[in-house]
Amino acid sequence: MSYESRPQAAPAPSPLRHEAWPFNSALPASQARSGPPIAELRDVRLQYDQGLPVLDGVSLSLYPRSFHVLTGASGAGKSSLLRLLYLAQRPSAGRITLFGEDVARLSRNKLADLRRKIGVVFQDFRLLDHLTTFENIALPLRVQGQKERDYRKDVMELLEWVSIAHRAEAYPPTLSGGEKQRAAIARAVVGKPALLLADEPTGNVDPEMGARLMRLFVELNRHVGTTVVLATHDLPNANALGQPVLHLSQGQLAYMAAPTAPSRSPRAEGAPA
Repeated sequence: MSYESRPQAAPAPSPLRHEAWPFNSALPASQARSGPPIAELRDVRLQYDQGLPVLDGVSLSLYPRSFHVLTGASGAGKSSLLRLLYLAQRPSAGRITLFGEDVARLSRNKLADLRRKIGVVFQDFRLLDHLTTFENIALPLRVQGQKERDYRKDVMELLEWVSIAHRAEAYPPTLSGGEKQRAAIARAVVGKPALLLADEPTGNVDPEMGARLMRLFVELNRHVGTTVVLATHDLPNANALGQPVLHLSQGQLAYMAAPTAPSRSPRAEGAPA
C-alpha cells in the first residue's frame, strides 16, 4: 500500500512551562505552503541476508509541513524505515527520492548535502563525549559555518526549553539518560531541518518531560514548517498530538487517520483521488 501525507491542522497548545517556540524566527516563505513531496519511497523492500523482509513493498510520500507518528511492535522495522529516510541504509529494491533527488544516482558529496537538511534523534543519543552539552547542540550550526556569537542566544533558549540549561557546560558522561535524550533532541532541531526523524525520542524521560518533548516537535512543525516523522512506543503522548499515525506490521505500512480509528489512506493505491 502506498500513502501520501498531507499537512494536518496543528493540535491545541498544551499547558507547558515554556509555551512559545524558543526561536524568534518567521516561517520561511519556501515552507509556507505545501509543494512537491520532500521524501518518497516507491515499492521499497529491505531484507537482511536471507531472512524475511523487514519492509516489503512500502510506498510513502511525505509532504512539506506534514507530521506523522510511526508505530509498530519492536522489530517491526520502524528504525529501518528511518534509516532509509536519513540515507544510512540502502533499500534491497525500490526507489527513494529526497528533496526531488533520486538518491541512487547521487554522488557522495550530494548525499552529504541532503543529509544537512535532515535532523535525526537517535535512540543511542550519539553525543560526542569531548564536547560540552552546549557544544554538542551547537555542532550542526558550527558545521554550517556559523559563529557562536550568532547562535549562542538561540542555543541557550533551546537548552532552557528542554530544561537542561544548567547542564550547558557539562560533558555527556556526566549526564543522566534523560538529560542525554533532551540534548540529542535539541541538537536535532537546532538547525531547523526541513525533515526531522525521531527514533523513540521519549524513551528515557518521565511522562511529564515526554509530553514537553512531544510538544517541541509540534512547535517545530508549526512554526518552522519542518516535516516530522516520530517513531515511538509512547502511545498516550503520541495520541495526544492528534496527528496521523503510520503503523508498521509484517513489513507493511498502514495508515491511521486518527489515533483511535484505523482507516484506509485517502490517497492509498486503488483509492479515488
